[in-house]
Amino acid sequence: MTPLADAIHDGGFRSPVYDAQSVFRRIMDAFAQPGTGVCLDGMAYGPGLPPAMAALLATLCDHETPVFFHADIQADAAAWLAFHTGAPLASTAAMASFACFPCGLTFSFGDFAIGTADYPDRSSTVLLAVEAFDEGATLDLAGPGIETSRRVRIAGLPPGFVAAMAANRSLFPLGFDLILVCGSQAMALPRTTRIREVA
Repeated sequence: MTPLADAIHDGGFRSPVYDAQSVFRRIMDAFAQPGTGVCLDGMAYGPGLPPAMAALLATLCDHETPVFFHADIQADAAAWLAFHTGAPLASTAAMASFACFPCGLTFSFGDFAIGTADYPDRSSTVLLAVEAFDEGATLDLAGPGIETSRRVRIAGLPPGFVAAMAANRSLFPLGFDLILVCGSQAMALPRTTRIREVA
């Protein structure tokens, strides 16, 4: 096999049932406590993907969850994910259950599926890579799962991030959910989270 073929066929969960359950439990904890990081190290490795993003996709995707990849990571990552989960490739972010983006992009947060009044769960979950946690912009978080407020620092967020997330929250119960990833770390910011930048 070529190195690329090896990367596509390798990198899945070593113990699929146990590892998927472990990742699912951790990401549910992250959604229950927005702004709290969880470690997904040593779980799965997809070509061109941060380890946390690979582990999340390997856990959450199947043949009924179309996935959109930004062009910078699409080819190898899509083949890897299809091999391990059967997830189809979505041609646009609006058609995707999961939309994946590398760090350092400028893009429109209006491109994602936000669900419908009857089916608000038919929305996108956006997986976005960032440069670092505990560095960069200081954000104050509030809302469900946060007793009073929680402060986080995140480096590498796209321009207009705070305003876009405020607009997304105003759509509730519609809107997309967001998972930030950095290396093997993941942080959930569901659509219900209020986000304010601290000067």
